[in-house]
Amino acid sequence: MTHTVRLPENWASTCLGEVAPSVRPRSKPQEHPELRFIGMDNVEAHTMRLLGTVPASELKSSATHFQPGDVLYGRLRPYLNKVITVDFEGLASAEFIPLSPPDGILPELLKYRLNTVEFVAFTSKLDTGDRPRVDYDQISTFEFGLPPTREQHRIVEAIESYLTRLDDAVASLQRVQRNLERYRASVLKAAVEGRLVPTEAELARREGRDYEPADVLLERILAERKARWIEDAAEKARGKAEAKALKVGKPWAPEDNAKALEKARKTAEAKYKEPESPDTTDLPVLPEGWCWTRAEQVCNFITKGTTPAKDQMSAHSGDVPFIKVYNLTFDGSLDFSVDPTFVNCGTHTGSLARSITKPGDVLINIVGPPLGKTALVPNTFAEWNINQAIARFRPVPGLVSEYLEFVLRSKPFVEWAVRKSKATAGQFNLTLEICRDAPVPLPPTTEQERIADELAARASSEQTAAHSVARSLGMAALTRQAILKWAFEGKLIEQDPNDEPAVSLLERIRAKREPKPESRRMGRK
Repeated sequence: MTHTVRLPENWASTCLGEVAPSVRPRSKPQEHPELRFIGMDNVEAHTMRLLGTVPASELKSSATHFQPGDVLYGRLRPYLNKVITVDFEGLASAEFIPLSPPDGILPELLKYRLNTVEFVAFTSKLDTGDRPRVDYDQISTFEFGLPPTREQHRIVEAIESYLTRLDDAVASLQRVQRNLERYRASVLKAAVEGRLVPTEAELARREGRDYEPADVLLERILAERKARWIEDAAEKARGKAEAKALKVGKPWAPEDNAKALEKARKTAEAKYKEPESPDTTDLPVLPEGWCWTRAEQVCNFITKGTTPAKDQMSAHSGDVPFIKVYNLTFDGSLDFSVDPTFVNCGTHTGSLARSITKPGDVLINIVGPPLGKTALVPNTFAEWNINQAIARFRPVPGLVSEYLEFVLRSKPFVEWAVRKSKATAGQFNLTLEICRDAPVPLPPTTEQERIADELAARASSEQTAAHSVARSLGMAALTRQAILKWAFEGKLIEQDPNDEPAVSLLERIRAKREPKPESRRMGRK
């Protein structure tokens, strides 16, 4: 056995199989209903933390029977590095490899050794695939330096001292993260309830001027929407009439256009259906100058996308980016840096036409959990495409896109969406009908702009703080691994030359493991 790193004095080179055999039997839970069971979900990745247990009586299939002092190593997806020591007897999932270190080998030292990036890198080369899995024979070949038993105690004590302080710092940073999330949610809630900036009604009184309240704004929006719909329908009808006349050889004069348009306008007006107003029975009272509206009343389009065939898509580059749910975020930005996908040119017809989205559109995920991921489509590209798990809202003039994005990300809206969603096998689904029925608190347009500006300014400060916390957490993770690296290089504490050499410890372990020679018995068979 070779070891490339120079070992400290009194250390010895060994391998996992020599100091940590795996000999625990399997048992039926029915035979041990009083024991506790540990599943893979009960162990937190990377942190060596046991999150909880369940009664063994709830299980049916056999499990690994472990004893106090064992080390449990999760062999499924070894990159998650799920490893713990246990101080009680119990049962564990078959996805755990139980390691039973002999006398002289501290279970805690073994646990920390398996938690190092060096061991994770070692196991990552052993198996691949969607569900990589390693076995004991594979990991038993892992080589490392073994300290003397007394030094093991000092190393574990030093590691735990450092990691305790580091964990306290991480816990403080995580509290800051949660506070930032609560702050973001409270600011959004204040914004859509009219408590973030002075209302237009307050400013108008203070400045002695008039303003356009939201109910008047909504009347104007609906009137303009109706006029646009009628004109579009009339123009289509006029075009069909002209094409029909020319097809049979009938002349088409300018006055024919006017007659055809006038007739088509009357027909379209008779067919036009006003979008329904929202049911405000259970909705809170809004500030002066505001009013409730339905998303369908203030959006030209509320549709969802579709996923093209594989031969219509390409990775990393192209003309039309394809947005998936994981590109949406909880802060309203569009993260297109992860696995970017593009739709090939020439495929935006037919079934893909409804997937086209433009800068200024507001996107939300309609499949969860969790719901509440949004994005305001940027102008990086002139055109984008979305998949079927995303709905797009295209606001009418008078409804500020940034304000609508804040509304659809706010806690009141997300809670409303969860109540209205259709749950299937733990999955939340929002239909387009639910999206069109969404209640939108509508302030005057100038107030929408002030709200959007104030939220953008606060979001900038909040994101700066969030990035700082994230960097600090990243540094904490690096420090954690640095502590373990120094420990197993013999640099975390000083060596004591009076310690019994680890070689002697290994010799005793080997001697106990070697089978005793059996005495030969003479006689006839």
